[in-house]
Amino acid sequence: MSTGDVITSVLNLLAGIGIFLVACSLMSSNLETLSSSKLRGLFSKASKNKLVGVGIGTVGTAAIQSSGATTVMVIGFVNAGIMGLEQAATIIYGANIGTTVTGQMVAFGMSGNSGVSSTVIFSALAGVGGFVTLFAKKDVTKHIGGILSGFGMLFAALSMMSHAMNSFAKLDSVKNFLASINSTILLILIGAILTAIVQSSSVMTSVAITMVVAGLISLNQGIYLTMGSNIGSCVVALLAGLSSSKSARRTSFIHLFFNVSGVILFAIVGTILDAVSDGSYGYGGLFGRIFVGSPQIQLAMFHTVFNVITVILMLPLTGLLIKLVMKLVPETADENNKDDFRLKFVDENMLKTPPIAVAQVKNEIVHMSGLAMKNFNMSLKMISNLDFSTEEEFQRTEKEINFINKNLVKFVVELSRLPLSEADYRYLSTTFHTISDIERVGDYAENILEYATVLKNDGNGFSTSAVSEIEYVKEKVNELYENVIKAYVDGDKEAYEKADAIENKIDKITDRMAGNHITRLNEGICTPIVGAQYMSLASNTERVGDHLFNICKAVKSSIYM
Repeated sequence: MSTGDVITSVLNLLAGIGIFLVACSLMSSNLETLSSSKLRGLFSKASKNKLVGVGIGTVGTAAIQSSGATTVMVIGFVNAGIMGLEQAATIIYGANIGTTVTGQMVAFGMSGNSGVSSTVIFSALAGVGGFVTLFAKKDVTKHIGGILSGFGMLFAALSMMSHAMNSFAKLDSVKNFLASINSTILLILIGAILTAIVQSSSVMTSVAITMVVAGLISLNQGIYLTMGSNIGSCVVALLAGLSSSKSARRTSFIHLFFNVSGVILFAIVGTILDAVSDGSYGYGGLFGRIFVGSPQIQLAMFHTVFNVITVILMLPLTGLLIKLVMKLVPETADENNKDDFRLKFVDENMLKTPPIAVAQVKNEIVHMSGLAMKNFNMSLKMISNLDFSTEEEFQRTEKEINFINKNLVKFVVELSRLPLSEADYRYLSTTFHTISDIERVGDYAENILEYATVLKNDGNGFSTSAVSEIEYVKEKVNELYENVIKAYVDGDKEAYEKADAIENKIDKITDRMAGNHITRLNEGICTPIVGAQYMSLASNTERVGDHLFNICKAVKSSIYM
């Protein structure tokens, strides 16, 4: 080969790797969007049952074709306090199994000896998907086109990498150099470093498969490179964990220790087998005998078997693994600082999986609304009884509401820029108004607390009948809130209609409160100062009802249409 041929082969290899990465990203994003509702349902079923966790991780990763995305998403759940370490660990185990699907697809695509290569047939899907995306009118069809394009590009990239590998295989110097790298540790290290650079174990596994098929490296070398890729794949999770809470860092270390433990165990067993049998009964010899004449299948199957066995061995040791990471990243006295606010259900790591993030935004909004209602109820209690024992808790909750308001809006803005389904975009467009409505409920609660302070300073309070009216309207506002949240979360049309009726009733109640106040004022039961605070309270309560009802009104079209 001439120097020009070598340069061309190197460029082809780089182009193939680049296209492979883009293809994986294209497939992953479109699969996520297309299966968003199913993914949400899947991850919401995460339980303390270890096998369920492994199953969720396996299916979820196979569905979105990215173990990195699954792991980062799990770190986001842990960081938000939604998921415990044990649940996270089992899902990560499953993600390692799910990620082997890509290698199996690659091996299958490179198999066959017909006149027309299966790789070429699959590559043609890139064009089919491109036409589908170009001419499709429905979002669902466009996403299907995107998946087909990504799938086809994946095999087009494999074809480019295979051609490059075949060219290198003609160079004795390259073959001799690669043959000299027979150290197990060195091969694992190379696999880990290269995977960390491209941040995709799928790419490293696919490159190893093409090298084995081209005869550049032996099956045994490919096996150890693939094992190393499992360690290198932890880099994405480690980076995500370092910028998050201690719980998230513990999760990223669980991922690292799990993968490293599996590699160490298999490396030791493999070395012993190679030594005792002179290589004939090592991993290469064993899988070579089982899957005769198909090096791509041999390596892909090893990758799957390796991850499945590692999960089986590590599953009973999950408790010990959690204890280890807890000691490595211990709790500190200031870890649960009461003034250290954070979003409870969303985390920037969740932006890696937009459809899941959308569901978590809804949970965060419900959480924020609960805080606003908590303050509203506290403010009514304080103005009724002039008991300010909960004022400090009220002020802290108000600060938390303001924190969520500011940071959740930022998160939604970032999320809105990512690829999502039309329904998700439509929902996100309503969240800005919803967050504002909830924040206003908190503000009205603050106003009511101010009215209570005026009454206390004046040395007056509401009459018994006025307090009864406040209790009654408070009961109706809470009833309204329950139905609003049911309609908002579940898309319950009946709850929406109930909320509408209750909101209208609250309007009438607050009007009646104003009329009753005038009567009490004329009868001398209350003073003008007390009456002014009562009128303001009634007005603010009516507006709280309006803002609560706005929450389900904002998403009515996206729920029912």
